[in-house]
Amino acid sequence: MLYLNKNIVLNVTEYIRNTVDRLPKGYVFTYEDFDVDVSKKEAIIKALNRMVNSGRIEKLSKGKYFKAEKTPFGNLQPNQEQIVKDLLNENGKVVGYLTGYSIYNKLGLTTQLSNIIQIGKNQTRPKFKRERYTIAFVKQKNIITRKNIPLLQILDSIKYIKKIPDTTIKKSCLRFLDIIKNLNLDDKKELIRLSLKYPPSTRALLGALLDEVQTKSITTNLKESLNPITKYEIPGAQKALTKASNWNII
Repeated sequence: MLYLNKNIVLNVTEYIRNTVDRLPKGYVFTYEDFDVDVSKKEAIIKALNRMVNSGRIEKLSKGKYFKAEKTPFGNLQPNQEQIVKDLLNENGKVVGYLTGYSIYNKLGLTTQLSNIIQIGKNQTRPKFKRERYTIAFVKQKNIITRKNIPLLQILDSIKYIKKIPDTTIKKSCLRFLDIIKNLNLDDKKELIRLSLKYPPSTRALLGALLDEVQTKSITTNLKESLNPITKYEIPGAQKALTKASNWNII
């Protein structure tokens, strides 16, 4: 909430202008972020639209605005988390997280960026457009917490390893080894626990990755969760993982 200083008497337009001036570049906001009586809603919206027309702020989508960072190559869009933050939190509670293309890039699995923003949620909805972005949803069966989001992002990336753009499965596996190697033992065990709600192929690849980096095996439960006669086709994984065949990865 963007609070009005009660000690200073300002009209709505002055208040909106002064408050927006204090916002960081790339911060996405709506009229609801301003601490003004609800009866002033129309005045707030008009003031914001006047600022859009004057070039002081930009409109992201209906009712959503931001202060653009200006560069010699044009104005920068807000980061993806700002663009969809209303879909990630509800009443102060985490209900979703970024996954997919933006996370492949963040984890160093690809250099490509996309105009598709994918969000992991327990309750999904049809995809929709928000300005130049397509917002799509991925079903997450685990309870989402602020703490486990980085682990869920790793598992999602393992699950969709065949869909990571501009790379190979071998390169992705090598990168996953570096990522998992840097996790502490508790996080590795939590990764296993969370993976039990993922498809068998994800669990098998996680098992092979963990056996590659973990000197003392912690994957017994993971192995027991899999059908011992099922084969998993992940072409290229065997080139990076010496334990892949132990997990029926071909």
